[in-house]
Amino acid sequence: MLIARVIGELVATYKHPSHEGLKILMVQPLNLDGTDRGVALVALDAVDAGVGDKVLVVTEGFGACTPWAGFYNPLTWR
Repeated sequence: MLIARVIGELVATYKHPSHEGLKILMVQPLNLDGTDRGVALVALDAVDAGVGDKVLVVTEGFGACTPWAGFYNPLTWR
């Protein structure tokens, strides 16, 4: 799990059916002191976050895929 700041929104011309209607965000992981950590990531929005909001990003396991159509979706497979 990462702390991150939303830095933008992305638009997709096509999404997997399990992701239709979901917002795609660009998020910048942060260190505990609020400074940038590493490179920006793409994330699906489960809480209606906006640019500038701080969010928690789940990057692996069951918690990363369950908010969207359960276990069998593209987030499950690497």
